[in-house]
This record gives sequence, structure tokens and C-alpha cells, in this order.
Amino acid sequence: MRSWNGNFILFLGVFFCVSGNENELQTTNEHSLELTQSLNLARQELIQEACHRFPLKLSLDDLPPSQLEHILVDDEHKLLYCYVPKVACTNWKRILMILAGKWNGTDVLAIPASLAHTPGMFRNLSTVPKEDRQVMLDNYHKMIIVRNPFERLLSAYRNKLEGDTQSAKYFQDRVGKRIIRAYRENPTNESLEHGHDVTFKEFVLFLTNQSEEMADVVNNEHWQPITSLCHPCLIKYTLVGKYETLLDDSLLALNTINASYIQFPRLAHTSGTAEKLHKYFSQLDLPLIRRLYKLYKYDYRVFNYDLDNIVGYDLG
Repeated sequence: MRSWNGNFILFLGVFFCVSGNENELQTTNEHSLELTQSLNLARQELIQEACHRFPLKLSLDDLPPSQLEHILVDDEHKLLYCYVPKVACTNWKRILMILAGKWNGTDVLAIPASLAHTPGMFRNLSTVPKEDRQVMLDNYHKMIIVRNPFERLLSAYRNKLEGDTQSAKYFQDRVGKRIIRAYRENPTNESLEHGHDVTFKEFVLFLTNQSEEMADVVNNEHWQPITSLCHPCLIKYTLVGKYETLLDDSLLALNTINASYIQFPRLAHTSGTAEKLHKYFSQLDLPLIRRLYKLYKYDYRVFNYDLDNIVGYDLG
């Protein structure tokens, strides 16, 4: 159904662009937004239905403030945005900078990624007093963008432990060397020194073993479950985007907060993570995939994803 909606919207857009009639184009855009909003509402309902099946142990007030740091606040546009690493959060942080007047112009990609991720750049919900927080939760738009959990996980691995950027070198030094030391038999001195060649299987063993001595890096935001970062069973998100329909969902969000003058960037190319899923996960045996699935079980169930493209069926 998701693919059909996307293709249908694309067909309408092309058809009316060719016709050259501005009124028809405007009607098409409005219809596209209506379709995306219908899909958004359906996602909200699916989240609520899934959450009803999982008894909650804590209320939002019971959470320590640190659990709300990923929810960014834009008071002017009445928006709460829970950013999820490896799910378009860099571009949405750039947009928030434009919305807050922290960057001149509306060219999203002109903003350096490092600037968008500067600590303290945005106010977050952890700093808001409880009484004000409830007012925001009742009256603000609440946005989250999600992604297939294993696809997001693989993207984090490839970016942080396979890459050669400064960020990757930081993770290889801080995390990679420790993974190799703990999970590789007879590692070379070069691997121990640089941590640059962690295999995907070693990475998964590191996540699933949950060793206390590595707890400080096991819970890193780049591979922490989305349900742990954004608490969708405690916060009723009103804008639920998916990485698979990112452009349509971002267009709806910008329209909803009256910021349609900003254009969400179209990617010239993708990282190819989805296509590489089978290649990487074929390195894992089924028991290990099951153990990994348990870590992301709630992400899969709450956001309505499955494992068909990895093992051919859902592990449930």
C-alpha cells in the first residue's frame, strides 16, 4: 500500500506538470497532501493500537529529564520534533535552524551538518517545566520520522564503523577497538590500534551481549531503539513520517507548521542501505538475528515494520 500511494502521487504530479495548468497543479498538490495526511492518520492509529498491547511501566512524568533530550522544541511554529539519528535528522535540524532564524536564507543544504548538530543549538523538552510541558504536549504538533529498524542499524554501522569520515574515526577509536578486543579471536595489532575493521557480526554480538563493561557505548543514540528515544506510547505524535516516504511526509509537516516556503532536500543518490540488507544480514545465523530482533521488537511492532526483506518472514 505504501508503494502504491507513492507511485500514484508521482503519477499525478507528472501528469499535471505536463498539462501546464497552474490551477490543476495546485489541485494536485492539495490532493497529494490529503493522501499523505490520510496515511499519516492511519500510522497514528496503528501506533496507538500497538501501544495498547504493551503495558507501560512508567508515565511521562516518571521519566528522567535525560529521556526527553531528543525532543526538540520550536515555540514559534508550535512543533515538538523527536530526532532519530540515521533518519533524516540532519536535514530536519537544519530546517529548525532556518525556522528559528539561526541561519539566513532557506537553502537547507547550505548549512554545515556539524553546525546543525552543535550541542545546545536547540531547546529540548528535558528543560521545560512539567506544567509547561503538558501544555506543549496538548497543543503543539508532535513529529517523528521512523525507519525500518534493521535498515537504520545497518546505516549506523556502515557510517560509524565502516566509514572514513572524522565521525567514523571517532567511533572506531572509541567503540571499534573495544568491540574487536572483546569479540575477535587473535586480532592484529593494526585492528587493535585503529578499530577500523569491525565486522557486522562483531557489531551485532556487541549489541546483543549487553555487557556491563560496554554499557556506556551499547546505548549510543545511533543504534538505540526509536521507542526508547521518542516514547511513542507516552507521546501521541501527530506527524508520523517514514524514511520510505520522506519527501511526501516532510512536505506535509512543513505545510502543517506553515513553513512550506522551505523545500526539503531531494537526495541526488541514496546510501544503498536497503539494497545491502541481505548481504550484511546473511553473515548472521538465525539465532543471532532473533537475539537482535528482541532489542528492536517494539520498534518493529509499534511502527508496523516486518522482516520479510531479511529472513523472508516476521519473527513475531
